Amino acid sequence: MSAISTERLDLLPLLVEHAEEMAAVLSDPALHTFIGGEPYSPQALRERYQRLVTGSPDPEISWLNWVIRLREESCLTGTVQATVGPGPVAEISWVVGTPWQGRGIAAEAARGLVAWLSLQQVRTVVAHIHPDHRASAAVATAAGLSPTGEWHDGELRWSVDMG
Repeated sequence: MSAISTERLDLLPLLVEHAEEMAAVLSDPALHTFIGGEPYSPQALRERYQRLVTGSPDPEISWLNWVIRLREESCLTGTVQATVGPGPVAEISWVVGTPWQGRGIAAEAARGLVAWLSLQQVRTVVAHIHPDHRASAAVATAAGLSPTGEWHDGELRWSVDMG
């Protein structure tokens, strides 16, 4: 897994060492309105990141996680992730901290991720989005995904077939 660069962003492979800065980035409880839960403490996020970087216990599934670094501000602003497999399918998600929302960062990061996945022989990219989460729907649209009409756990499935 490599870093991904876009016009303004560097998507850096997740490291356990990112936990402290990311705990602050993701500290707004409003980020959990549609996904549930609550913000992680730095220690809890460190433990979560340790599990993520260790990787999936299923050899047919890859967990790929990046932090989003905004170059002009030299700071982390969120994350993107892809769960790849089994087969040439990736499920993606994203989150950008509240102070950086509304600046196109999530859309740019998601576009960069989808482009990178297309070079990794992924043929279908999917995301599951709460029907009331208009900002995430806009990110999915910007990344080339379209709603499918299929539902999973109260969320609408979006996808793009890349060939």
